[in-house]
Amino acid sequence: MATEYAPQTRDQWEPEGSSPRRHFLPPALRAPVEARTWREFGYLMLSLPISIVLFTFAITMSSIGMALLITFLGVPVLAAGLAGCRGFGAMERARARALLKVDVAAPAPVRPKPGGGAMSWMGAMLNNGASWRHLLYAVLHLPWGIFAFTLAVTLWTFGWGMLTYPLWQWVFPVYAGMDGLQLYGDSTHNLYLDSPVELAATSAFGLLVTLVSPWVIRALTTVDALMVAGLLGPSKLATRVSELESDRGVVVDTAAADLRRIERDLHDGAQARLVALAMDLGLAKEKLTEDPEAAARMVSEAHGEVKVALQELRDLARGIHPAVLTDRGLDAALSAVASRCTVPVQVEVDLPSRPAPAIEGIAYFTVSELLQNVSKHARASRATIDVWHTADRLMLQVSDNGKGGADTQSGSGLAGLAERLDAVDGILVVDSPVGGPTTVTAELPWRG
Repeated sequence: MATEYAPQTRDQWEPEGSSPRRHFLPPALRAPVEARTWREFGYLMLSLPISIVLFTFAITMSSIGMALLITFLGVPVLAAGLAGCRGFGAMERARARALLKVDVAAPAPVRPKPGGGAMSWMGAMLNNGASWRHLLYAVLHLPWGIFAFTLAVTLWTFGWGMLTYPLWQWVFPVYAGMDGLQLYGDSTHNLYLDSPVELAATSAFGLLVTLVSPWVIRALTTVDALMVAGLLGPSKLATRVSELESDRGVVVDTAAADLRRIERDLHDGAQARLVALAMDLGLAKEKLTEDPEAAARMVSEAHGEVKVALQELRDLARGIHPAVLTDRGLDAALSAVASRCTVPVQVEVDLPSRPAPAIEGIAYFTVSELLQNVSKHARASRATIDVWHTADRLMLQVSDNGKGGADTQSGSGLAGLAERLDAVDGILVVDSPVGGPTTVTAELPWRG
């Protein structure tokens, strides 16, 4: 599927985003007042009470359940505890989504056998790996929550307290012998922060701690995000299986669509011409003795139809898999495609060797379809094809100076092309502002 990348040239393969907002302060100075910092600090503040409740529930239910396993009662208690942990996990994913802007997908739901009743549900819950990972999260998150809470609150309150110390220094009563913050002291030695120099130094130190605190908070919440993604999300194996199932469906649908296209082209094109050719030759045979000249004209017309039918068959075979691609590779095959385009096309192929045959075929058809879009819709006067290899990936880029406005919205040809590339772990990137130019970049695995 299409992603949020929009490279402009082969040397510029960077994430695309909206135009950056202009800030007058560098990130280090504006971090303490950014909404992200306060959201993350709020997340850490909530983590401690939530982790205490979650830890207490998980340990209580699992301990009672395991202790009662000598009887049948332990099974439903343990299953109920795991189900409760999954419920808390859903809450934690929602909290991470709202405060950390980390969107973690829910793991696959527990699927008991149809008609199995409560016993089937309990067995499925106990055999589900995601349920036990939720229990592990409940146990591990308490010590981490205590550490993160303590460190974040200490740095945040100390930094802001020292930074604003001159504003609240007046609270110390002079009549009680304290006209400033006492750092240490005994009956003979006292240190009060009350002079202008000491107030300025205190604020400066508080400013330093305040500027460092957001980055410490971000490091702490990064660990939280990793724990949520690793323990409360779907496993990598399950995610990969789901992706492969989806890709298999796309491949099957694509193959079926290609077969229907080939059948339609044969039926409406070459087959219809050959049927007409047979009829013309039959009529010419009947007129051969009666009117040789008319028969000769009909044979001549049939000869022309044979040439057209052969050309259609060649085009159809080229659409299935061109011989030049098998024999000479992408450079020659793409040059042949470019020569048939309605606009001048410059081709540059820089590959150290040939990729896997399947990937080579997908790359050829991708460029072919993109050039067809240029011919039909772009209103361009020139186009370029650039193919190169980088980091075990095959990169394709087709650019034109047309009217732009191309997108990968559902139902367009580019959307179908993006699905085909996604089926082989590739991506399609479209950068086509209204008015042009258009740059479409495809990335494919080198070895499939």
